[in-house]
Amino acid sequence: MDFNQSSTSKEIAGRVRKFLDEHILPLESSLLHESQQGNPDWRSWQLDPRIEALKAKAKAEGLWNLFLPGVGGLSNTDYAPIAELTGLSLIAPEIFNCNAPDSGNMEVLWKYGSEAQKEQWLKPLLDGSIRSIFAMTEPEVASSDATNMKATIAEDGDDLILNGRKWWSTGLGHPNCKIAIFMGLSDPNAHKYLQHSMVLVPLDTPGVKIERMLPVFGGYDAPYGHGEITFNNVRVPKSNVIAGLGKGFEIAQGRLGPGRIHHCMRMIGAAERALKLMIERSMERVAFGKPLVNLGGNRDIIANARIDIDMARLLVLKTAWLLDDVGAMGALSEVSQIKVVVPNIGCRIIDEAMQMHGGKGLSNDTPLAAMYAYCRVLRLADGPDEVHRGVIAKIELKKYER
Repeated sequence: MDFNQSSTSKEIAGRVRKFLDEHILPLESSLLHESQQGNPDWRSWQLDPRIEALKAKAKAEGLWNLFLPGVGGLSNTDYAPIAELTGLSLIAPEIFNCNAPDSGNMEVLWKYGSEAQKEQWLKPLLDGSIRSIFAMTEPEVASSDATNMKATIAEDGDDLILNGRKWWSTGLGHPNCKIAIFMGLSDPNAHKYLQHSMVLVPLDTPGVKIERMLPVFGGYDAPYGHGEITFNNVRVPKSNVIAGLGKGFEIAQGRLGPGRIHHCMRMIGAAERALKLMIERSMERVAFGKPLVNLGGNRDIIANARIDIDMARLLVLKTAWLLDDVGAMGALSEVSQIKVVVPNIGCRIIDEAMQMHGGKGLSNDTPLAAMYAYCRVLRLADGPDEVHRGVIAKIELKKYER
């Protein structure tokens, strides 16, 4: 395994770091103070002209769509350190057009979409002129088992009729959100991994209704939002099916592997920033006649954080290398391993940084509270810890079968 960045990756990472330091991090503090945490009415949410201006600047500087190998030209291994840098700020991914769920949806269309689908939806997503959602999780069933899905896709001549209720569809409240990738049950009699399909659904289609935005720890994450949406006899042409009926799980497997690399490397970036803030705070603040760094077990906390971050990074880089070398099916255990390890480590380090900051760590005076919410969500998003541990154990036990 070779984790050395290519010269191209190093050069881009340097420019991303410079852009972050000069433009994004200075803006972040004011955005935290202006956040619309108490406003659940997505219809009133508006674009921030400062974010839009930075997106235009990032695009002009070529720091755009770097996550997609067919566009940015970087392998998973080369993109991973850049993804870590984007995790230093919660607003950075959108500014570089590598934010979830759009990045995953773009990967789906790039790998599996028809030429017409790419022309109509992938191009504007790559351009950043629209946003999208991934409608998979459902409130009525345990979505940790995706085969529980109740939303349906029924054939009707040249059309499909969709019905179902989805929630936790990230980005649904964004003013530019125009398209959903809807996953539902299309053939209940097929093999359980051939029963589901993915369909493109414009959000202005009759029968599509945004019900509400769901708060995370009391915040609505405007102007993005995590919404609940219903599909009531929604009719779309069969040409909106991605890759063909019954391909839903195959597509999901191809989508989620690289996506988890992106999530985990961004989380490592967040953990790095939390460690930096924790150290700075512990050296600045004095209690009981000593700097915080010299009280209790705080030096052990800092040391363990450094160890955990470096271990986690190496595991993610190994997984990225495997995806490049053997593909998603050859890295199933590793993808699940990082999905368990990184959010748990991130939650612990950010929590310790919040503790070191005292009351300030719970407020919007630092990014720690928002980072903790993001990290805690990741222990459920794209599969809860328990499901991924089950995958790891299943693969491990197979090694001992006769």
